[in-house]
Amino acid sequence: MTGQNTQSPNQKKTSRSISKITKIMMDTIDNNDNMLVPWYLMAAYAYYIDDDPILEDIMFDRLAKKLLKVWDTVEHQHKKFLTKDMLMAGTYLGEYPSRVEGALLDIRRT
Repeated sequence: MTGQNTQSPNQKKTSRSISKITKIMMDTIDNNDNMLVPWYLMAAYAYYIDDDPILEDIMFDRLAKKLLKVWDTVEHQHKKFLTKDMLMAGTYLGEYPSRVEGALLDIRRT
């Protein structure tokens, strides 16, 4: 059936949530490169731990590339959890700061 929307109600809700969260992220990181670190960690946690992404894959990749580009100037207490290799690979396999889970819950509630 062409022209009909085949998304389930849950998929539509998830898509709207991802779009809303993406806008919040973009507004935040556009004004402050240091915020790239927590957004990267939250997005990785949502994807790898919760299996419930908050960003589309392409946005996660853009986030990684932007953070890599400004890596030397970023100052954030959780930067130590990341490496340039992780950013180049667009992945995260490390430990998560304890704040990430709570921050992610707050983001999901928006």
